[in-house]
Amino acid sequence: MKRTGTVIILLFILILFVGSMYYLYQKNHKDPTVYKTENPTRGDIIEQTVATGNIKPREEILIKPNINGIIDTIFVEAGDIVQTGDLLAKLRVVPQVENLASSKNAITDAKIALDNQEKVYHRQKALFEKGVISANDFDDAQMRYDQAKQNYASAQETYEIIKTGSAKSLGSTTNTNIRATISGMVLDVPIEIGNQVMEASNFNEGTTIASLANVNNMIFLGKIDESEVGKIQAGLPLKITVGAIENKTFDASLYYIAPKADDSEDTGDGSVVQFEIKGRLQNQDSTFIRSGLSANAAIILDQAKDVLTLKESLIQFDPQTNTPFVEVKTGPQEFERRDIKLGLSDGIRVEIKEGLSEEDAVKVWNPIVRTFNN
Repeated sequence: MKRTGTVIILLFILILFVGSMYYLYQKNHKDPTVYKTENPTRGDIIEQTVATGNIKPREEILIKPNINGIIDTIFVEAGDIVQTGDLLAKLRVVPQVENLASSKNAITDAKIALDNQEKVYHRQKALFEKGVISANDFDDAQMRYDQAKQNYASAQETYEIIKTGSAKSLGSTTNTNIRATISGMVLDVPIEIGNQVMEASNFNEGTTIASLANVNNMIFLGKIDESEVGKIQAGLPLKITVGAIENKTFDASLYYIAPKADDSEDTGDGSVVQFEIKGRLQNQDSTFIRSGLSANAAIILDQAKDVLTLKESLIQFDPQTNTPFVEVKTGPQEFERRDIKLGLSDGIRVEIKEGLSEEDAVKVWNPIVRTFNN
């Protein structure tokens, strides 16, 4: 029994020895850890932030009628180019009963006043011819008579305008003709023949006949988060990309930053705080940009041209001093620490101001580990 136990112990020790030797052999024959390197390159660094929004005309004019009526004829459609004074639509007047009645009463009152002043005028004229009254008294009577005639004619004209939208004395001018007030493109015609329209007043904004805009003067209208608004200022350049227009960028200039936050998208907990911004497009050229198209604006905060750059992922920071540094190759898989001075960053690459040259090979952190079977 003792002999059998001794044999088992010796076999266990032998197996343990052989296993240890094999482990040491495998460990000594593993390939060493290999690090790749990258060289700094020259390029441009642009620090920017992005705002979302859409393209709008700088000014969009809503054409509204001066009288109530029904659309009789429409002369334009969306997309047409018009000039100031061009006819857009024509109305058929539907007068209000109370206005007609009031106007007729005004005619009656003016006629009574005219008849009375006419009698006074003829009486004063006869007295003047007899030398009973002075010339001044006669001139006053004649002036009042002339004014009465003018008031009567004006009342009749007002009645015609209320009834038909025009009067003979106005010539070609008529309230029933709706004309363009600016030159530009017709963006929308939201009415149809037969629609009833209302005039603009203090109590009613009126019915829009058409909307016009100069499509050669477009702007970017967008919003920017409160965390970025402190970094921007009027005059900064913008790079506008329109989703519906591929492979084209439009230059613009930031000219407006809202002084007050837009709370239209506030969820109630105050988590969404954005500010409205506007940028004027500069190189629209012949490209037609439709009003309302979605767009993004890259706001260029700062830029550095033709500078030495390096990937941010290759940069390390001293845990004690927070000083940036890289490891530069000095020999086969041998590296030394090199402190550097950083400049602008675009989030991917960063400007290297001091500490490196284009010839330096910088260590890539992630090693390439080769297995024994490779």
